[in-house]
Parts: sequence; structure tokens; C-alpha cells
Amino acid sequence: MTDTTIENQIEDIQNEEDVELGYAHSAERTAASLSSSGVDAREVALTAARAGDDKKADDVTVLDLTALSDVCDYFVIMSASNSRLVDAVVDEIEERVAKTCNEHPFSIEGRDQRNWILMDYGTVIVHVFTPETRDYYRLEKLWGDAPRIEIA
Repeated sequence: MTDTTIENQIEDIQNEEDVELGYAHSAERTAASLSSSGVDAREVALTAARAGDDKKADDVTVLDLTALSDVCDYFVIMSASNSRLVDAVVDEIEERVAKTCNEHPFSIEGRDQRNWILMDYGTVIVHVFTPETRDYYRLEKLWGDAPRIEIA
């Protein structure tokens, strides 16, 4: 037996064990999920992005993670110039997504600190940063392989 044959057999055994344990592999995952209310995740992400942009958030970015992550389908990332504006942007996103998509976040984290607020819509995660915090964490660089979606 060649090394390649042995490696392929080991991989097949590991895949069988993963299936038996209920683990899913995401290599073939490319389609976005529907939100809990049945709205396409992409539409929730774009609605959140447009709401942030309308409320004067800076550098609004939507990353398509459907082929890269099993956690969610889209990241919406934006900055607001100060902590008060961060809070106002989050309020606008929450209101607009509820009104347009009938979708509410499962949780909102970081409201007390107001330098990075995360809104968890399940299939979509919205990040609203102050510029300094966004520069520090650089999520766009971390997820550099993710395609960007135009919000226009």
C-alpha cells in the first residue's frame, strides 16, 4: 500500500466516525439559510447593513460566510464614530430588521460598554464597533477569504 492509499483510508474512517457521531462537514455548504421567520439570511444582512448606513455608520461591510462557517451565513460589520452613535445604530438596525423582515435578535451583547455591540440574528451576526475597537479586532482580515456583498 502506498502512503496516499493509507491516508485516504484513514480519512474515510474519520468521515464515517464523524457521520456516526452526527458531525457535519461544511465543505459543500454554499447556500444561505432562512432566518427563524423564513426570510432569506442575505436579505436580513442587507437590511441591517442599509439601516446602519442610513444611520451614518462608516465602512459598512457584508461578508458572505456560507462556504466558510457553520456558525452563521453573514457578518455585517460597521463602525460608528462614538459610543452614542454605536448605540443609535444598533437601535436603528433592530427596528428596521424587525419592521422589514419580522426578525428579532436572539441576543445583543456589549450594550454596556458600547465599543463593540454584537447582534445575533442566528444566520446573521451584526457587529457595530467604534473605530478603535474595529481596528484592534480586524474581523475583515480574519475572514479575508469571505466574499463581500454590495449593499447598494
